[in-house]
Amino acid sequence: MTSEKWIDISQPLREDIAHWPGDTPFSYEVVFRKSETGSVNIGKMVTSLHTGTHIDAPFHFLENGTRVTDLDINIFIGPCLVIDVSQHELIDVEVLKKFEIKGSKRILLRTSARRDLTVFPKKIPLLTLEAIDYLKNQDITLIGIDLPSVDQIDSKELPIHHRIYKHGIYILENVLLDHIKPGKYELSALPLPIEYADGSLVRAAVRPLSNKNGVGV
Repeated sequence: MTSEKWIDISQPLREDIAHWPGDTPFSYEVVFRKSETGSVNIGKMVTSLHTGTHIDAPFHFLENGTRVTDLDINIFIGPCLVIDVSQHELIDVEVLKKFEIKGSKRILLRTSARRDLTVFPKKIPLLTLEAIDYLKNQDITLIGIDLPSVDQIDSKELPIHHRIYKHGIYILENVLLDHIKPGKYELSALPLPIEYADGSLVRAAVRPLSNKNGVGV
């Protein structure tokens, strides 16, 4: 057992958080004040399920895909490996081979992502289909990334989403990893049990499993 503290890797949900162009922006308001109810303040939140740190259910990109409440929550809890690929705009097999990934099950990729969370990026690093195949061969079951999508922003076909699904891997997007050293961690990124949903906001956090960070070059 580790005695290390959990570290938040979630994007703060606030009025100016970037959202997909044309999608529902995040908003929060107090709709009832304690002065009105006599006992409590009550807030209301409106948002897309793909704003900030979130998971994708297969229904997000498949007409008859699995919904959030059908997913095994154990996918989103357990050991993970954080690797730094921020020196590469193309994340391919050759890049991934620099790291000892086998046996990790869950992998979080720290990329050269934008750092201003109020601005939606026009361009993001490219994951290749072959890279997803490679991660499958390393027995990865969850891919987390500090980007709003595993596919390119302007993609309509979403080939990476579909290849990930084909391999039985699940997707965690928009995590914050700038303050996380590469290495082995325990991950918790549980989705909300939103019935029939195509995705869910999550509160994602990691805590170190060891002090060894020499997992790649």
